[in-house]
Amino acid sequence: MDVNELLKQLNFQPIGEANGRIKRVKGIVSNSKPNPEKLFAAEGIWLASMCLKFGTRIDSLIVCPDYVRTPEVLKLIGDLSERTPDRFCVSAKTFEKISEKGQPDGIMALAALPQRDIADFIPPKKSVILVIDGVEIPGNAGTMLRMADGAGADAVFFCNRKVRMTHPKLIKSSQGAILTVPTYEFSSVTECRKWLRRFGFTVYLADTRADKFYYDEPFGKNAALVVGSERYGIAREWYDGDYSMIAIPMLGKCDSLNVGVAATVLTYEACIKNKLKQ
Repeated sequence: MDVNELLKQLNFQPIGEANGRIKRVKGIVSNSKPNPEKLFAAEGIWLASMCLKFGTRIDSLIVCPDYVRTPEVLKLIGDLSERTPDRFCVSAKTFEKISEKGQPDGIMALAALPQRDIADFIPPKKSVILVIDGVEIPGNAGTMLRMADGAGADAVFFCNRKVRMTHPKLIKSSQGAILTVPTYEFSSVTECRKWLRRFGFTVYLADTRADKFYYDEPFGKNAALVVGSERYGIAREWYDGDYSMIAIPMLGKCDSLNVGVAATVLTYEACIKNKLKQ
């Protein structure tokens, strides 16, 4: 079926650059406007397909027929259209104003991040939770979410959050993990510690001053791995309660690793020992 025929059949409404919906998308893509609904722009075949696969709520769908070139996109338009009544079509000029892709696929869904309640999360035995404390770079946060999915971590907690979870760089670097990894936000270290204590977690602080290297720790119990911000490290409050410190040996000239790399080393070690070794 021709794309214009499909859009007509599905009741897509034509809108221009001055339309409020396009202005809304621009604000989300530029990360410059309030976003209480936690919407993000799922542009292109891959990310829009991820939203479909994981049942992500779709707020609205925007299509540019000039850039729709394959039957795959036509099918995706049809499938996503079933998820929202708010469907719009735009010109190539308008789509280029909101697109971040060099070669657009002609499809963009405004989607909402999953809403999860920590009260509903009951960690399994030998859980591994990555606690991201004060990280400021969206790409680092997204990379750690992607890694947590790959390692099989049970959840990711954010404390002292400095990044917007809908930031385009976080969404992109997470490679869809933002939709799959159970992610929770705590307003304070105290609140997070209270939850971890309730479920018997041992808190491990990634600290270069530690006497024990990560590979010497047997794990085998509920483990919360805390990594800190790129500039300031782990918040002082984490050192006020019970904790263990673990380090990654630095054998070269540098004194530390990128936080995403450090989190990867620690999380995989803990997950392998907790989940693959019996």
